[in-house]
Amino acid sequence: MRALVIYSHPRTGSFTSAVRDVVLDKLRAAGADIRVTDLYADGFDPVLSGRELENYEDEGLNRDPVQGDIDDLLWCDTLIFVYPTWWYGLPAILKGWLDRVMVPGVAFRMPDETNADIRPGLTHIKRMGVFTTCGASWWLTRFVGAPGRRTLLRGVRLMCARRCKTSFAAHYLMDSSTETSRAAHLARVAVKMDRLIGKAAPVNRKTEIPA
Repeated sequence: MRALVIYSHPRTGSFTSAVRDVVLDKLRAAGADIRVTDLYADGFDPVLSGRELENYEDEGLNRDPVQGDIDDLLWCDTLIFVYPTWWYGLPAILKGWLDRVMVPGVAFRMPDETNADIRPGLTHIKRMGVFTTCGASWWLTRFVGAPGRRTLLRGVRLMCARRCKTSFAAHYLMDSSTETSRAAHLARVAVKMDRLIGKAAPVNRKTEIPA
């Protein structure tokens, strides 16, 4: 298993980092090769420049500005996103990662003479996990349409292997969360990871549960 974890949170010690740690513990216990992209710590620039847009469909040039990220994406067979949901969607830095890294020739194939629509380019990815927190309630998030979840589990998932296995967990009402609710969510993430990658030996490391 080759797992790429895309992590997005600006604050050290956040609850989202505790979710990330559970994900990483489960991957290590399963013996996976792991690469972690910490978008904030790495100083990732989410802005798609005019030059990049100009070269967007040129598969000979569109990889150059983010070649390292693309190498990681093409390397993995398991892709996991860990992030907070803001305004019902993805943090700008994560959306920018999608804009700049998921380019034609990598994430998808452009339409051509025999294909009227785009075609998947990430068919080597067989598992996808999405783990997030939401300030809003479940019903309000669903009423708005859960755009962040839909972008990843519909949009990106459509570019992956046809039978790509998916997993999702969100802690709703995060702003009024309690130590009990946060602990329950970490346990839920652990179960979701077991189902996604296959249950491994128990993880013994004690996980801190920050507010």
